[in-house]
Amino acid sequence: MKRKTFFKYTVFFCFLMLLISTKSVASVKKKGIENFPDSYKPYLYELKKQYPNWEFTALYTGFDWNYVISQEYRNDKNLVPLSYSDYWKCTDNGIYNVEIDKGWVNASKKAVEYTMDPRNFLNNVRIFQFEKLSYDPNTNSKDGVEKILYGTEFYNRQVSYRTENGQTVNMQERYSDLIWNAGIYSGVSPYHLASRIKQEVGPFITHNSISGTVAGFEGLYNFYNIGATSSTEPLGAIKNGLQFAKDGKGASEEVKANLIIPWNTPERAIKGGAVFIGSSYISVGQNTLYLQKFDVNDDRGGNLFWHQYMTNCLAPYSESSGIHKAYSSNGMLSSSIGFVIPVYENMPEYATESPNILESDYVADDKKMYANVTGKLNVRSGPSTAHEILTTISKTDTFTRIKRGVQSGERWDKIKLENGIVGYVFQSYLQEVPEVSITSIKLSIDNTTINKGSTNNVKIEIQPSEAKGEIVWSSSNENVLTVENGVITAIGAGTATVTAQTLDGKVSDSIEITVYSKVENISLSKEKLELLVGSKTHIFANVLPEDASNKEILWSVTNPEIASITGDGMVTAKAVGTTEIIAKSKNENIQSKCMLTVKEINQDITLEIDESLKVDGDEISKIDVTKNTVNDIKTLISTNLTMEFYNSKGDLLSNTDKIGTDSKLILKDSDENEVYKYTFIIYGDVNGDGLIDSLDVLVLQKHILETKLITGVFLKAGNISKNGQLPNSLDVLKIQKHILETKLIVQ
Repeated sequence: MKRKTFFKYTVFFCFLMLLISTKSVASVKKKGIENFPDSYKPYLYELKKQYPNWEFTALYTGFDWNYVISQEYRNDKNLVPLSYSDYWKCTDNGIYNVEIDKGWVNASKKAVEYTMDPRNFLNNVRIFQFEKLSYDPNTNSKDGVEKILYGTEFYNRQVSYRTENGQTVNMQERYSDLIWNAGIYSGVSPYHLASRIKQEVGPFITHNSISGTVAGFEGLYNFYNIGATSSTEPLGAIKNGLQFAKDGKGASEEVKANLIIPWNTPERAIKGGAVFIGSSYISVGQNTLYLQKFDVNDDRGGNLFWHQYMTNCLAPYSESSGIHKAYSSNGMLSSSIGFVIPVYENMPEYATESPNILESDYVADDKKMYANVTGKLNVRSGPSTAHEILTTISKTDTFTRIKRGVQSGERWDKIKLENGIVGYVFQSYLQEVPEVSITSIKLSIDNTTINKGSTNNVKIEIQPSEAKGEIVWSSSNENVLTVENGVITAIGAGTATVTAQTLDGKVSDSIEITVYSKVENISLSKEKLELLVGSKTHIFANVLPEDASNKEILWSVTNPEIASITGDGMVTAKAVGTTEIIAKSKNENIQSKCMLTVKEINQDITLEIDESLKVDGDEISKIDVTKNTVNDIKTLISTNLTMEFYNSKGDLLSNTDKIGTDSKLILKDSDENEVYKYTFIIYGDVNGDGLIDSLDVLVLQKHILETKLITGVFLKAGNISKNGQLPNSLDVLKIQKHILETKLIVQ
């Protein structure tokens, strides 16, 4: 026998399990081809093109492919005919050719993989193993049932059967009538029921399961071989099935009543068996031939891989053909038909092939081919005309031959079309596409100005389009941008030329790309500024990043009556009050502010600063670095105010401490009120310690490399050239020369 309904469990126990099991959320259904993995899509799109009314639903089981195979490749779960080649059969010691049921042996792992991989059956015939099996009056008809039964003794035949006492009963109804009524009663597709009967006991009415003459089981019928578990006893599986037809093999009275047991007439057996199939399989998530054979849809709370209606691993494959014939004969292939197709995690790139397809018959290939035909060439699911047609190709189509057939006799090649379909074609019709040299290259890009840090694609057009040849990409300045296989990465501001050329350099094209570096930050030399009415000072702006494409600054003041500012940052104090000085980038909305306070000159205050020092607004520079202690500076300032000196960290300095960059002089009146404040600048001293040494070289180098930026008056101190620019490597060199005393810095 080919069926194993409930494995080793009793029917009563199985029904109890079904009643108490809870709905699992492990599986997910997603309707639409777009929701399938890429390896499924080309075949489904091809079917959709042929049959627009077909609908496909992806059943994401949530299970790993290798795990599912390990569960199904177990003794007695999947059988193949003994007559099949060893490629189909399990050849393990102690198992090889051991008949599990008469004429049936365990399947090989490759056979299980082949029959379980849905991608092998996404053609217009075998797809019907994924058809939803519930009754649908829009697609089912009694005439269609007859057409499925065609070729069997059930076709267009009135029912006649034997009772327990050996009497013959002739009914007015045909077998198709009983199957049709059973489908309506159970909610199961009558096409499925007809196909199941044809698969189980057809084509002969004399089959022992439905003859009514088996000794000890006279007048009993089991059209679907339900309960016909395997047995080595002569007619053991048949008798197990007939025992189920007699008493449900220990089922409760409620269960037997539901299944119309005993099945002592063909009508009761066909209808009760339909109820069994519907309630036991279709209503618990096993709503396709595939899912009834392979129990992988977790709708029963995790009880998987045992609730399998059949052990013949090719049963869904075989039965799908009968269903297709019925639809085709009845002109119903254009109807709305729904298919539920399983998807597993970590599936192989290509579907596992039939065990009949031997690796030794093929060699790996990777050549562009075309079909040398005047009309169309069929692409089939396997290497013979017995396999289904997946699609057709013409002479204008090119594709890749991935395996070249070396079989004896008729040779077939395995190809992959540009849309992803993989199939077989007759080798004699194939020709290799001649290799064509590249005659021209044309580059283009959506925008020749790109932002720093971005990644963009350069489009390449090669003529002729079928030409072959390696393309070499290069950039004229990799500090600006790099290019790899046409993908450019913007590194820094500037302009570079991207070139694509053939390996021999004879054909090329270039395109100039500008990398734009946006302003990200503006740092001012002053965040707060105090000036006396009529005085001037220069504010320095540091624009970052260093390679910003447009460093132009737009200067403004919020209150022009208090102060004015020129385009180069020169501030003039006009009247007592406060105002904000704003530095804004020209192209980006980046800005920085300095608060300016303008004070009036107090006539009662005396303040004279020696001319050896330079006073610019609130800044004092031109300090002798050999005489820059607090005492040294005090001797150069005459005032009736109290003088206090602080370093850049805000610490009060003693008379012997050195004055450095960003040190402050605060002048206070007798009431300890701050009157004036000056900031010192020593060019070359960029760390504020009052010295010019190797530490300053290190600080300035980190700033240039943008690993640690300096700000404020330190930027002025680092611009030793005093040209209003940001500190650079030339300023580092000046400090080094000062340290070596080859050329001292002029303050």
